[in-house]
Amino acid sequence: MTTPVDQPEQAPFRSGFASFVGRPNAGKSTLTNALVGSKVAITSDKPQTTRSVVRGIVHRSDAQLVLVDTPGLHRPRTLLGERLNDLVHTTWAEVDVVAMCFPADEKVGPGDRHIATELAKLRKGIRKVAVITKTDLAGPERIGEHLMDVAALGEELGLDWVELIPVSSVAGDQVSLLADLLVGMLPEGPPLYPEGDLTDSPDDILVAELIREAALDGVRDELPHSIAVVVEEMVPREDRPADKPLTDVHATLFVERDSQKGIVIGHRGSRLKQVGKTARLQIEELLGVPVYLDLRVKIAKDWQRDPRQLRRLGF
Repeated sequence: MTTPVDQPEQAPFRSGFASFVGRPNAGKSTLTNALVGSKVAITSDKPQTTRSVVRGIVHRSDAQLVLVDTPGLHRPRTLLGERLNDLVHTTWAEVDVVAMCFPADEKVGPGDRHIATELAKLRKGIRKVAVITKTDLAGPERIGEHLMDVAALGEELGLDWVELIPVSSVAGDQVSLLADLLVGMLPEGPPLYPEGDLTDSPDDILVAELIREAALDGVRDELPHSIAVVVEEMVPREDRPADKPLTDVHATLFVERDSQKGIVIGHRGSRLKQVGKTARLQIEELLGVPVYLDLRVKIAKDWQRDPRQLRRLGF
């Protein structure tokens, strides 16, 4: 007579939210995309690229991890900046884990200290993780020093880091380990989103962001903050055969001054054409259909400081 073998107990399914925070250009959006395995957040070398809360969804057999990419916390100079900071603080209060990103190629600075000080004020139930990003841009010795500096900052502020982990989103180093660590901190619970969903951002918002990302490439330092994009219309073109669909996208790029409009358009429209070409390819990949993209550039004077215009532009 054989003795029945005990079946190993299956680990409970976990689901919840983890928010990436940090100063502008700390690698939060690139890390979000690397973990999701698809582009859900736009990236740029320009600070303060992210202007909304972007949720990227990681599906696993044992868990569903919802990553919340937030704008970089910064000293605001405009009403837009104040609203983005408010958005970050609101998000922190609603997640299970907050992961603060410290780029390995830059020393811990006043901006990091300010954010870490704010994190130390969060309720005890929210776990805090320190992520050393961009390790592909620093050597082992520098990364080691950085880890010690971040640990010392946490100790000084009474910030109890549950984990300190170096990662490279570009090289893929320790990205899966970070996912495992974050999942382990989530509460038990059922999936929060349907299988296959990679983000909860509507298509028109994603399309507007892809256009803005293309427009940010190569512009002067003062311009990134002044560019906003609104998708006015996005509809399948009528009278097209089923095997040859085409989606018409009409969008407007808003800038604050006439001189900025000239920069965005470029000589005889050359720059706007390049923006359109770059964005169209990304939008087609997102939507899975050929796209006709029509871009216009308009002036919304000092929109970052005008409450009425901020509402109109979705902030």
